[in-house]
Amino acid sequence: MSDRPILLDFEKPIVELENRIDQIRNLAKENGVDVSDQIQQLEKRADQLRREIFTTLSPIQRIQIARHPRRPSTLDYIQAITDEWIELHGDRHGNDDPALVGGIAKLNGQGCLILGHQKGRDTKDNVARNFGMASPGGYRKALRLMEHANRFGMPIITFIDTPGAYPGIAAEEQGQGEAIAVNLREMFNFEVPIICTVIGEGGSGGALGIGVGDHIMMFENSVYSVISPEGCAAILWKDATKANKAAEALRITAFDLKQLGIVDEVLSEPDGGAHRSPLQTAQTLKAAIINNLAKLNLMTKSDRQERRYQKFRKMGVFLELERELN
Repeated sequence: MSDRPILLDFEKPIVELENRIDQIRNLAKENGVDVSDQIQQLEKRADQLRREIFTTLSPIQRIQIARHPRRPSTLDYIQAITDEWIELHGDRHGNDDPALVGGIAKLNGQGCLILGHQKGRDTKDNVARNFGMASPGGYRKALRLMEHANRFGMPIITFIDTPGAYPGIAAEEQGQGEAIAVNLREMFNFEVPIICTVIGEGGSGGALGIGVGDHIMMFENSVYSVISPEGCAAILWKDATKANKAAEALRITAFDLKQLGIVDEVLSEPDGGAHRSPLQTAQTLKAAIINNLAKLNLMTKSDRQERRYQKFRKMGVFLELERELN
């Protein structure tokens, strides 16, 4: 993969200013001129511009960041935050889905199970990983690993990053809906702590298949939705170009979902997104997992199960206020 940066449209003003700074620095060096004060002012302006842009992003712009090809993936985070990691394969029914990976890890000295969706870095890798869209075998593999963790008292940590479960005919023939439904049911019953984090794109049932937990987190530029904005626009307006309008209506950003009670915590990202400083982002994730795991470990098994159940029962609840007519 090329090392050239992949620019999103709204990042261009920042990059143009950074290029201008580099040009001035090079010219000053060639001509022996001291312009350090001017460069310092321009760098401050670039930092300010970056903050202004990334604190006022629209939902559709956050989707672009969530889908950025260089955004850290499940395996990137596993490598960065764990002391040890052993990947486990297979659903014991003849399938090992590369779109959903998992294994035993040691995090901050504690044994745990980590699993998550895995996208590719380029076209070839994405095809091999099926663009992070797991098959029924992937969800059955996840269930097998989670049952193993529950049996041996290991916390379960999941990373969500998928446009959705694979919608192909073969997946339906192999029981895609049933595989996800069984995962939902069983995750409510597990006795061990479960922490789920949306690290990129959380799409529909494909995300929910490993998304039932005691504590749900999202990175600030991640999205979580019942359907993609493009799909929603195509259904409602018969026009996929209205994705921007659909993204606004769907309330898919981390801040919207925190307000609605769907997620419990929003994790900050470096200015410019997680791909600008992957190691810093990984440390933020690691600290949040360790902190919340410590709290969950203090609870009894039954308390965790009841709290988990009530947490999801409350989602979507609303009040109807009847106006009295005089």
